[in-house]
Amino acid sequence: MSTPVRGRSTAKRQAILAAATATFLEQGYARASVDTIAAAAGVGKQTVYGHFGDKEHLFLAVLDEARSAREAEVVTTITDTGDPLADLTAAAGRILDVVLSPQIAALHRLSIAELPHHPELQRMWREDASRPGRDQAIADYLRSCDEQGLLVVPDPALAARQLAVLAVSEGRVATLQGTEHLRKADRQRIASQAADLIVRAHRP
Repeated sequence: MSTPVRGRSTAKRQAILAAATATFLEQGYARASVDTIAAAAGVGKQTVYGHFGDKEHLFLAVLDEARSAREAEVVTTITDTGDPLADLTAAAGRILDVVLSPQIAALHRLSIAELPHHPELQRMWREDASRPGRDQAIADYLRSCDEQGLLVVPDPALAARQLAVLAVSEGRVATLQGTEHLRKADRQRIASQAADLIVRAHRP
């Protein structure tokens, strides 16, 4: 199989990624074909191979694109009101809004199903779980709280990751991995409970 070639059209690459996302979600990884994806993207099959190499690397690129979009949407800044519980609840709520969105939730379920079959996907999962900077805005906020004496946070990056994991895990359980709708009040409750645990664990 040919390897991806640099300098390809960004517009074509995005069209292929969009078509691949829709096709993988509709048909699953095994049933989805490069021919179908190419036709949906309005390009030739060789163009798909030129950009991504093969179907597996295209699938990994779809997941990586979704991960990047998710992180960009989750938290760019946190409003510092002087109330860590309220501020962290709002941050956890934004995380839930993104990870429980239909497309992100569906891609997460699909990646779980394919995890045993793709060593590269396994590596991505392990790296994603511990990647520095994933929850940087929350970590920076917690570091500021520590400096102000509002909280005692010896490891802001760890606490930030714990907040995200608490909220996301509860949200996914409550929605059966995103297959059921979660009412706004329930999202608020989950976000508030996750934030409360972090705040209580780091009170002076």
